[in-house]
Amino acid sequence: MTIRARTSPRKRAIDFALYITAALVGMPAAAQEAQEASDPTGETAQGDVSVTIYNNGQSLVQDIRELNIVRGRSTVAFPDVSAMIRPETLSFNAADTGIVEQNFDFDLLTPQKLMEKAVGQTVTLIRTNPATGAETLQRAEVLSTVGGVVIRVNDRIEVLRDDGLPVRVIFDRVPPNLRARPTLSVSLDSARAGVRPASIRYLTGGLGWSSDYVALFDEARGTVDMQGWVTLTNTTGTTFTQADTLLVAGNVSSGARPTTRRVPQSSRPELITPGTETADRERLGDFYLYPIEARTTIANNQTKQVSFLDVQAVPARRTYSTSRGWLGSDSDPQNVATAISFSSSREGGLGDALPAGTVRFYQRDAEGSPQFIGENGIGHTPMGSVLSLTTGAAFDVFVQAEVESRAEITAAEYERSARYRVIEAGQVVREVEVDRAVDYYRTTMRYTFTNAKPEAVEVELTQAGLDHGWWAQDYRVVSEDVVGEQLNASSRLYRVSVPANGTRVVRVTYETKY
Repeated sequence: MTIRARTSPRKRAIDFALYITAALVGMPAAAQEAQEASDPTGETAQGDVSVTIYNNGQSLVQDIRELNIVRGRSTVAFPDVSAMIRPETLSFNAADTGIVEQNFDFDLLTPQKLMEKAVGQTVTLIRTNPATGAETLQRAEVLSTVGGVVIRVNDRIEVLRDDGLPVRVIFDRVPPNLRARPTLSVSLDSARAGVRPASIRYLTGGLGWSSDYVALFDEARGTVDMQGWVTLTNTTGTTFTQADTLLVAGNVSSGARPTTRRVPQSSRPELITPGTETADRERLGDFYLYPIEARTTIANNQTKQVSFLDVQAVPARRTYSTSRGWLGSDSDPQNVATAISFSSSREGGLGDALPAGTVRFYQRDAEGSPQFIGENGIGHTPMGSVLSLTTGAAFDVFVQAEVESRAEITAAEYERSARYRVIEAGQVVREVEVDRAVDYYRTTMRYTFTNAKPEAVEVELTQAGLDHGWWAQDYRVVSEDVVGEQLNASSRLYRVSVPANGTRVVRVTYETKY
């Protein structure tokens, strides 16, 4: 079974009418020269091209071409610019030459555009008899291409239908505003004639890059081998030939209105500790630069990968973790998360800043073949960071959190919660105090860990939700089977060792106002 993309009736009719190809006959000499100058099968018209690609989908293209510029006013065409150029960002520079006007031709030479531009004009239809192969030529006037191709043949009005009969359309000429390749036209005013370098610089969409990491984890040795790849994509409609390519890692503003929304701390759970080391890479302001060593051709509609990181035997370890909210009780045991933890520091780590991307982990099986064990994403990460990337749910390690007991404690005293004064004519006429009793609670949480692995594991349990705001920040941990580490006002971390093929129960008692 073949699944086909759905197309509109209008496009099907136009595609049928053109029968894939459109023959060009009777073309004026000037039009023929224009077509040859932008022949998509010929060599590129680009010169010395440099491309700077950012993470936000924008790129800077700089193209230096040798042009023979006449003295005075003239128009110069720059074929092979990006079809997604932002014309307002264009700058032009050539010695003793100023720019007067610029135009970008968005309409590219396609069968559909040819038919649309032929409305009101006469074309030649070549119909082929499928039985005899004989061809019949007819002159027809194109009346409309809305919802299909409507033509007038002699005194008849016809609709070109997809009825299986081969039909070709011959156009007398190429419309002057259609280009075979994206073309920028610049009107110049030059003080002298002669050949000289002329550069254009512009921003464009359609070029992007991302990072992908391949990590081979060796649990027995406690190491990971990491390869980093840059993946380039080009959907600009133009091939950039032998381009000097530079990648910029960082969140460059694209002019959108900034937001003041605070990013939740949990949005980067993989980043345990941000690094404080400076990577040995060139920086541009607050961004890191990743140049591609050799010139490369970035073809249109192509994905290209280039290596930028290859580090062996970086210390790494497997970790297990889980988190529970306040008074969270599990009806059933839950799998804990398994993760790979490592550092990007210079000593004992990857030794580089890491652009945002996806890290895919592999581990060798008993026969020595690498097998995929999970993936996770990272943000832009400075050198010296500690990361713990979750790869999935542990098959053999579970935890069940339960509220084992919860009892109210009678307060011996009351806490004053509100006071206000009634003022009339600038004088205090009444003062009111509102008192309320404060309820205290003693809560014991029981955490039951099970481990079916043949070796002991350490599970990091985070009890969250301890801080209920300004009115209930006074809470106490009165007893705990495992000494916890206070991460912040709301979370406390317990590192619990669970024996091989065994069970361990941990209890923690809290006294709170809630």
